[in-house]
Amino acid sequence: MKALNYLVAFLGGVAIGSAAGLLLAPEKGSDLRERIVEALRKRGIRLNRKEMDALVDDITEELTSATNDEA
Repeated sequence: MKALNYLVAFLGGVAIGSAAGLLLAPEKGSDLRERIVEALRKRGIRLNRKEMDALVDDITEELTSATNDEA
């Protein structure tokens, strides 16, 4: 059971780190959004502009709260 907790924590950290890296990369926001949309479309997920903005806002909020909790 302890090993499972470590694995879940590791995978959570990977997900948060990946999202943070994408959102904090020195790239224009419109380019980043386009890359995210393309990646989602390849997986069969379709989002309109409003849904995409909401997703980006949710991810940003989660990353902000996660980094504040760690500090």
